[in-house]
Amino acid sequence: MPLGSVPVSPLRDVLYPQSVAIIGASKDPTKRGFRALRQLQDDGYAGAIYPVNPKEAEIRGVKCYASIADVPGPIGLALVCTPAHTLPAVIELCGEHGVKGAVVLAGGFAEAGEAGKRLQEQMVATARAKGVRIIGPNTSGMFNTHQACNIAGFAHLKKGGVGLLSQSGNMALSLVTEAQANGNIGFSTYIGIGNEADIQFHEYLDYFADDENTSVVIVYIEGLRQGRAFLDTLRRVSHRKPVVVFKSGRTTAGRTSAKSHTGALAGDYAVSEGVLRQAGAILVRQSDQILAVAETLSLQRPLTSRKVAVLADGGGHATIAADTLTEHGLVLAPLHQTTQQRLAAVLPPAAAVANPVDVAGGTDADPTVFGECARVLLEDDAVDGLLIAGLYGGYGVRFAQSLTESELATSDRIAELSRELDKPIVVYSLYSNLYADLLPAPLSRLRGAGIPVYGSLELAVRCLLALAEFREARGKPEGERVAAPSQRQAEFARVLAACRNEGRTVVLEHEARSALAVAGVALAQSALARTAAEASAAFNEMGGVPVALKIVSRDILHKSDVGGVALNLRDEEGVAAAFAEIIKNAAHATPEADITGILVTPMAAAGGVEVIIGVVRDPSYGHVMMFGLGGVLVEVLKDVVFRALPLSAGDARTMLDEIKAKAILAGVRGAPPVDKDALVNLMLMISELCTAFPEIAELDLNPVRAYARGLAILDARILLDADCIGISAGGRLQQE
Repeated sequence: MPLGSVPVSPLRDVLYPQSVAIIGASKDPTKRGFRALRQLQDDGYAGAIYPVNPKEAEIRGVKCYASIADVPGPIGLALVCTPAHTLPAVIELCGEHGVKGAVVLAGGFAEAGEAGKRLQEQMVATARAKGVRIIGPNTSGMFNTHQACNIAGFAHLKKGGVGLLSQSGNMALSLVTEAQANGNIGFSTYIGIGNEADIQFHEYLDYFADDENTSVVIVYIEGLRQGRAFLDTLRRVSHRKPVVVFKSGRTTAGRTSAKSHTGALAGDYAVSEGVLRQAGAILVRQSDQILAVAETLSLQRPLTSRKVAVLADGGGHATIAADTLTEHGLVLAPLHQTTQQRLAAVLPPAAAVANPVDVAGGTDADPTVFGECARVLLEDDAVDGLLIAGLYGGYGVRFAQSLTESELATSDRIAELSRELDKPIVVYSLYSNLYADLLPAPLSRLRGAGIPVYGSLELAVRCLLALAEFREARGKPEGERVAAPSQRQAEFARVLAACRNEGRTVVLEHEARSALAVAGVALAQSALARTAAEASAAFNEMGGVPVALKIVSRDILHKSDVGGVALNLRDEEGVAAAFAEIIKNAAHATPEADITGILVTPMAAAGGVEVIIGVVRDPSYGHVMMFGLGGVLVEVLKDVVFRALPLSAGDARTMLDEIKAKAILAGVRGAPPVDKDALVNLMLMISELCTAFPEIAELDLNPVRAYARGLAILDARILLDADCIGISAGGRLQQE
């Protein structure tokens, strides 16, 4: 197969094997070592097949070999069907015989406990010493339809351009079965990830990027061991090919060990959703959307923008389509006046010719009018894509069989228009059906011509959205990142040294404020008072403006919970009294707490919108930032989004636009919009700080009060990782 100038993946020889050895081949039809051999023969695999079994002379007419050392020719891929305990020796023999890759089916490795983990490590060490790449272990296998190499045990595969990468064999089987019922979708390569003992998730993704037979990739993820490497690879691949991701585990609870608001809200799925989308993944939340979204992306060009026209043959479908498009973030394109006039010329007076277009019975007797209306809409330069919704394709069923021929001609015309005008078309028809052989002929004709047809309006709209998301993913700059850390972060290094010397993981608030200020974050004046007299003196130095008092302690993180906050103090006597009250409250609530002092800060100006900006170090993705509505109810509202660090300005702006309450940031009930530029700058500064200091485990700025001009940070909290700063558990953190 000539590759021309196409990049060649290091895994190509493994996944396009020129020969296959089946170690543990069998005559038992229930065994994988038999079924794989039979499938290779049935599919017409052109390479050499070498069954290996010392007890058999031949299987299905193919000569058997007692050992892989006896195989006379080179081996591209070995399918290993033997038990786990045999694998180190088997892999060593494979390496000595020059085998490039091995698919290890057996379980009983790292997923089975310490003994299995040691066995897996021994196998991988042998493989690396001998130059053998391992798929698995504990994998469902792989197939490559373009090589007719199917050792996954799936029958009746259709060759196509959809690559499949899955951590679940059953999920892969579900998608393959659905594709077979659909009849219009074919696969290129499938890989069952297994334990990732050797080849890692992101390496497979790189393979798909380079594979000339793959146009779109489906990825099913349960968890990522090397999340950062996967994100970096995804960012590159999504510029070239659409990557459809289904991430399971949406109901996983937040981490119970988290001590900050950000940590408590950073559940696995919430973080994954944000960082995967940031890297260019097209995320689907429903399993029955996966294949349809991939199919549409493989058949249709990306949307140039989110502006779409709707062509419907009923007011109900037109209205529902408009609602669904809007709910999915697509836009009803404003039609030019000339477009509406052209539509009115071919439709009855009752027709609605503004988007969404309702033909109002104008196609009942002549379905070819659908084709003319589609042409008019697609020729409008304000329209970048078309959704056809209603009973199209079933006119011969609904009205008269004689209309079927007109519909067939119209289907041809619609497909031609999509190619001619280079704009995507997706069809929702109530006569569509999952099973291809039950589709009315006009819908089969559309599908055969590459126009996606679905029996769900919501699914059709989701597929259109995917076309817009892919265009947006390709438009993201790969290298847009903030500048390298600067000397101004030396203050935080000093704070880290103090924490290390004192054996604590809590950065006290006055230290956090000082370090953030030096890093470029604008903060109000503050002073640490250790006595009531010092607090009163600080009040006077701040000009006698109303102040807030907050307890500072390595053992108290949520200050208001222990009566550690006093607000709006307006005179020396009030400040002194509040100081004494806070000390008394803290002593009662946490008698063993180490009290450093009381922080005195001016009260923030009224108004504005309270938001939270936080960072937590995810075990898979590294540092991730959270943004959302802030204040004391942040963990109740949970209106937050996440992105991986380092953050770009574009990343930060999309975070502002993705929270459910984004309208509040734009100003409601006469309030002015908040200063988004100031928020973005703050987020970038925090990104730079946390990227420079991996010791930061969690950081909260909550609340940050965003005004029409500028910000006020009301509280700052930073927690350090004990291992990173080289101390014991330390900090005596109050358990909550």
